[in-house]
Amino acid sequence: MTSHPTTAPAMAHGEAQPSPNHLPIHIAVIMDGNGRWATARGLPRIEGHRRGVEALRNLVRAADTRGIRFLTVYSFSSENWRRPAEEVSELLGLLRFFIRQDVADLSARNVRVRIIGRRDDLPDDIGALLREAETSTAQNTGLTLIIAFNYGARDEILRATQTLAARIIADDLAISDMTEQHLTDALDTAGLPDPDLLIRTSGEVRLSNFLMWQLAYTEMVFLPVAWPDFDADALDGALVEFSHRQRRFGGLSLDTSIQTKVTA
Repeated sequence: MTSHPTTAPAMAHGEAQPSPNHLPIHIAVIMDGNGRWATARGLPRIEGHRRGVEALRNLVRAADTRGIRFLTVYSFSSENWRRPAEEVSELLGLLRFFIRQDVADLSARNVRVRIIGRRDDLPDDIGALLREAETSTAQNTGLTLIIAFNYGARDEILRATQTLAARIIADDLAISDMTEQHLTDALDTAGLPDPDLLIRTSGEVRLSNFLMWQLAYTEMVFLPVAWPDFDADALDGALVEFSHRQRRFGGLSLDTSIQTKVTA
């Protein structure tokens, strides 16, 4: 098994820094623990989410500085709609604020924004904001920030199979000709390299319906730190852990190559 689902401590000051020669190209992050962080401090849950937005800003800056090319963050799952209406409303408000206040800064730093997730059932203003974030940064060539919003991996795979089924019905694709690449190209992440490293905060050790197809050979690091406390040192700790992994991608001999073909 190439992935190591073990909880790793965040790196303390003074520990070895990650080697620029062993960095992942694509990092995926499950930003977990906002509500528990707030509750532990006697604060409303929304305060944890607000602090989480600041941690996201810091992560984007740190990843960009370290030369990471792709960063995917799980911002709002398709299951999050089941939360109390007040909390959902607050979360949508934070998304609106982030896009209106941060996208201009991201664009100025040559960051490209891409959104994945179901969009056909979103409020009109949210859908418009997501499109604006993508179109206004489409020509940027630096870090690509992929925001998973209203996203669930099972839903993504279902939509992809529906797309392929429609092609088969239209005689555009024969069942016997189908390959894994056809499904990969029908996913929301089409054209993006699979994540090399998954980081999940808060100590939870599960995927929570996130990128289940794309994470097949991803290295996993689970950190005990709650998301609002995640900082550049925690990122570096995960990068150091990643550099110690031997990636075989299902083979017997060591394969240190990392997918670099990108069409997005």
